[in-house]
Formats: sequence, structure tokens, C-alpha cells
Amino acid sequence: MANLFLYRERGWDGIRELWRNVSDYKRIRNKLWYIPIFLLMPATMLATYFLMPLIGKPIPDPHFPILMAPVLFAVFFVMAIGEEAGWSGYVIGGLQARWGALASSIILGIAWAAWHIVPFLQAHRASNWWTVWQCLGTVPLRVLMVWVYNNTGRSILATVLFHAMINESEMMFPNLGSYYDPFVPFVILTVMAVIVVFFWGGKTLAGGRR
Repeated sequence: MANLFLYRERGWDGIRELWRNVSDYKRIRNKLWYIPIFLLMPATMLATYFLMPLIGKPIPDPHFPILMAPVLFAVFFVMAIGEEAGWSGYVIGGLQARWGALASSIILGIAWAAWHIVPFLQAHRASNWWTVWQCLGTVPLRVLMVWVYNNTGRSILATVLFHAMINESEMMFPNLGSYYDPFVPFVILTVMAVIVVFFWGGKTLAGGRR
């Protein structure tokens, strides 16, 4: 869809610019941003693993399918390109120009959640609350993704990698994600998003009081 909209607005030049951005690693000039890109979600899942027993949630001994990890990441990376070419490559720019970074992140997070409601329901989770918390968690996640995006030269590649790490981290949770409970990550990610907004400012998520 992003390709169609960009072609209508800017012709082939718009499409070429979009796909150059997807592969342009040079936009991420400050390499320290690879730390949140690659480690924020694994750290969230690690914290979730240790917090779940404290609130009475069952959790098995850790088991990580290490050999599957690179294969899964490659699959998730390709899938993330399809989504982020639209969300980050087309939608967020216009939203931010009108509403600012924080409001745009929340709007896009809600749209992103709505996009996944049917697949979540089709997954036949044990409780509808799983879908509720998973959908709510996409809002602070999108705030964090826009934060990364705005601080890496508006790099689509950065959000693609972050998106792939979201899926990878959830799948690496014990028993291929079968014990994953989105309530705890929702709380953790919300706290992280609040911290980001406080220190970087809601208008751009790229300035503020660092």
C-alpha cells in the first residue's frame, strides 16, 4: 500500500527513496542506537521471565532453540520490512508533521494493534485478556519505535530491526512463546515509554531533557 500511495504522490522517485531507506544502514550514524534496537526487547523478555513467578504466573525452566534463532530472525526481518515500509516509511511522517511524535506514536500504535486483532484471535489464546494486553502493549512499543526512528535519521532499517527483535524475543520465550504473557511486558514497556517521553520530550522524541 505504501508503494501505491508514494507512486501517486511522488511517482517512482518516492518508491525508490522508500526502498533505499529500508537498506540504508548509514542513516544510523550513532552506532549506540543499535543497543536499544537489539537489546531492549530481549531485556524486556528477561525481566518478564523473572517477574512472572512473583505474580503467580507459571513459567517453565528456560529453553532456547539457539539453532532456530537466526532462521527465525531472518523470517521476522523479511516480514517486518513489509510492515515498516508502510508504518515507518509512509504513515508516521505525515502524522508527525501534524500531531508531533508522541501523539502520532499513540495513534499509530492503536492502528497497529487493530491490524493484529484478527490474527491474535485466530491464535486461540487461552484468555481474551491475552489479546487485550498484547494490543495495549503495541502502543508503548510504537512510542519506543518512533523514538528509535527519529534518533537514527528516520531510518526505516532501524525500525525493521527493532520490529524483528520484538517477534524474535517473544518466540525465544520458553517453549517457543507458549508461556509468554503480554501483561508483564505491557507494564515494562509502558514504564520505558514514559521514561523516554520524559527525557527526550513528547514533541519530537529526539530532544528534550537528556
